Amino acid sequence: MKQPCALHPHPHSHAHRLIQPPLNELTEQLRRRDRKITAPRQAILEVLRRHQHPLTNREIHAALGESECDLATVYRNLNTLEQMGMVRRFDFGDGTARFELLAEGDDGHHHHLVCTRCSTVVEVDGCFSTEVEARLARTHGFTQITHRLEFFGLCPKCAAGT
Repeated sequence: MKQPCALHPHPHSHAHRLIQPPLNELTEQLRRRDRKITAPRQAILEVLRRHQHPLTNREIHAALGESECDLATVYRNLNTLEQMGMVRRFDFGDGTARFELLAEGDDGHHHHLVCTRCSTVVEVDGCFSTEVEARLARTHGFTQITHRLEFFGLCPKCAAGT
C-alpha cells in the first residue's frame, strides 16, 4: 500500500497560496455570482490576498483600519465569502475562526502546523493518501470521507525562549 506523503513544513508552501489571483479576478467572481462589489468586500479580499496564512476577523479588521469598515461588516462579509467558496474557515482548536483566500476551483484542502504559544501558522506539504481514507471508510462503513489535520507545537522562536 502506498505510504502517506512525507510531511515537510514550509511556510506558505502550497502552490495555491503562492500565487494569489489579482483583485480584478476576485471581483469578477463576485459579479458572476451576482454579488455586490462593495468597498469593504474588496478591502477584505485585498487583505487576504496579501497574507499567506489564515487570519482572524479581528486581524483582518486591524489590517483594514477603522476607516474601511467596522468589525461586524468584516464578520458578515467573511461569512458571505465563505458561503461563496472564496474563503475557507479554519479552526485551530482555540475557539477562533481564521480565514484564507481560495483560488477559484480550489477546495482549500491543506494542513497547518500551529505554534501553541504565539499562534504562528505554517502550511504543511503533503497529505495522507486517499488509500488511507478508503481503508478507513471500508473498515468502518463510512462514505464520502474527508479529513482535517492540524499539528500543534512550539515554533523555533518560542522554543528558544522557554
